[in-house]
Amino acid sequence: MTTFGDISTQEFTINDRTYRPPARPVVVICIDGCADEYLSISIAKGRMPNVARIAGEGYRGLVRGALPSFTNVNNSSICTGVTPAVHGICGNFFLDPDTGEEVMMNSAKYLRAETILAAAANAGRKVAMVTAKEKLRDILSHNLTGIAFSAEKANEAQLSTHGIDDVEELVGAPTPEIYSGDASLYVLQAGAALVEQGRADFLYLSLTDFMQHKFDPWQEESLEFHAGIDREIGRLLDAGAIVAATADHGMNAKQTADGSPNVIYLEPLLAEEFDANIKVILPITDPYVAHHGALGSLAMVHLPDSVRTDPVISRLMEIEGITEVHCRASAVRKLELAPDRIGDLVVLSGRDVVLGRSPEHHDLKAVASGLRSHGGRYEEMVPLLVSEPLNDAYCRKASGDPRNFDVFDFAVNGTKP
Repeated sequence: MTTFGDISTQEFTINDRTYRPPARPVVVICIDGCADEYLSISIAKGRMPNVARIAGEGYRGLVRGALPSFTNVNNSSICTGVTPAVHGICGNFFLDPDTGEEVMMNSAKYLRAETILAAAANAGRKVAMVTAKEKLRDILSHNLTGIAFSAEKANEAQLSTHGIDDVEELVGAPTPEIYSGDASLYVLQAGAALVEQGRADFLYLSLTDFMQHKFDPWQEESLEFHAGIDREIGRLLDAGAIVAATADHGMNAKQTADGSPNVIYLEPLLAEEFDANIKVILPITDPYVAHHGALGSLAMVHLPDSVRTDPVISRLMEIEGITEVHCRASAVRKLELAPDRIGDLVVLSGRDVVLGRSPEHHDLKAVASGLRSHGGRYEEMVPLLVSEPLNDAYCRKASGDPRNFDVFDFAVNGTKP
């Protein structure tokens, strides 16, 4: 076992949880879009020996993510340890009730809870938060004294604003293209280098799901990508880190038998049925349209005062491919969402179905050859990996209803001394 000096073990409490960090580097990884079959197939093909070792010597299981099963929602939950009802990030995109505008939820001003990362830094840990996508950096680095940058804009990192100014030198490679597997591997390479050089000892590394959107688990491109993830996890293990990994959401094919996107367009359907201006907001919407064309398996519906909710719910539930429709109160209670950040209705679709606004609202050229996406129940269950054996208390917790946003708790408090 590698020995470490000068690593704070001061406990800290944030969002009603107390963390007692060990005197070892702790690294939590969010493998964006990682349905469990990506790991299972890569392990079976011999492409992830380090993850296979974690599964044998540490812990591997399934956990439930937060809904909607989107990036901003779940990364915010992972980094705060609480549900969207508490931290307030209920999508990548929403209708702001204060302004009536449709806006991206990329700013820390929308976050209603402090992060585990900021609390760990205040307790003396050397914290680094590295994301693939720039859209996450502002939210997750809220009040953080430490290192925070994205692979997408690694070459723009400055010491005064990001806590680091030599990212390309650190990694030994130029800033990657965001629409690539390299963007995710760059995050892991940076994290491994930070641990190896003693520049960080409490890290959150969040990848991007471009590869999972484009390739199923059996394809060689996917297998090679996951082999790259495994190599960097091996570096972290060799550096003596406790490594825990989960995902923000899974991924499924959302297409018809001929390969075209399998879309239910809600706005024209509802406008014709109820003769009203009914607005549909798609919280998967973000700047990365090549991933998914703004099509996911959960939508928010905003109704004018003239339209009652019950008839709309009844009509939507008659449509093949729609699996759940919740009024606002039900969505708050059952989906753990903040009431002022959602629609009058929250609509979820089936495993192979996505929800759209209207045909003219979406440019489907990037996904015309095949759409893989997420957002609903069928992408809610994701892996949890912990590199060390769990203690008795956390073995019991793992057999209950663990969540992906318990991952820091498992990594810090859940392993045997």
